[in-house]
Amino acid sequence: MDISVIIPLYNEAESLPELYEWLKRVMSENGYSYELIFVSDGSTDQSWDIIESLSKEDPTVKGIKFRRNYGKSPALHCGFQRAQGEVVITMDADLQDSPDEIPELYRMIEEEGYDLVSGWKKKRYDNRLTKNLPSKLFNATARMFSGVRLHDFNCGLKAYKKDVIKNIEIYNDMHRYIPYLAKIAGFNKIGEKVVRHQARKYGSTKFGLSRFFNGYLDLITLWFTSKFGKKPMHIFGLWGSVVFFIGFVALVIVLVAKLMSILEGGNLRPLVTSSPYFYISLTAMIIGTQLFLAGFIGELISRSSPNRNRYKIEKELFPS
Repeated sequence: MDISVIIPLYNEAESLPELYEWLKRVMSENGYSYELIFVSDGSTDQSWDIIESLSKEDPTVKGIKFRRNYGKSPALHCGFQRAQGEVVITMDADLQDSPDEIPELYRMIEEEGYDLVSGWKKKRYDNRLTKNLPSKLFNATARMFSGVRLHDFNCGLKAYKKDVIKNIEIYNDMHRYIPYLAKIAGFNKIGEKVVRHQARKYGSTKFGLSRFFNGYLDLITLWFTSKFGKKPMHIFGLWGSVVFFIGFVALVIVLVAKLMSILEGGNLRPLVTSSPYFYISLTAMIIGTQLFLAGFIGELISRSSPNRNRYKIEKELFPS
């Protein structure tokens, strides 16, 4: 199979028939063998009924229905697990991503040898203050942390070699950082293509401003786990030891100063010291010990392999 198109969606019933016809036309004109995998992420409208209807008429239409809303990353994860195409395309269901971009994305993967090609919506039709500006700041931070030189990490329109999506795991809200995950997995040929951004035709966006704050937290998590996920003791143990040592030295200095004061005829009261530095040093030692123990526990946990991607799937449509 040439192409798998994975389309996560949440309450996009109005746009689905038009998107399907558009995709079908593009695939037919280019002679691709393909499958369209729609993942309904807990939709409460008629989205799943439409997917079922399309699947009955066209065996290339496949579907997954979550019992509840989990988020875009779980939807992509389940789609990736089932994709069979040599090239995998991801796109949103709101008609803001153009299927007409697929042939060039496919060519860049197949002919130019890219592992991953990310869309770049250079000209956007979103609100500048609430979306465009935060997006620019977010992407600049993502480039700095990841070292992946992309202008638009969050663009839903991307193309992948099949090997890429079978060798990465996305969870929580990590879909924003799939290029970074690919790089960590050893897929270094990552490209970018300017794509056309279309104004939303139906409904309203399902993402609020909270996605930017969550995005930064996810980026820090991903950066940390990529650096120290296999050996957390290297960071927690190191800084725990450093903080403990500083606290210990400060405590010795305070006790020596108190002893010298006693030997010089000073008052025995207070018994130890009234200096705030004494309590600061004790606090530092406690924090250092806690960090060290956190690293040790993290080291033990990292040896296990918890299943983080188990979701309640109500129905699946995968016609033979």
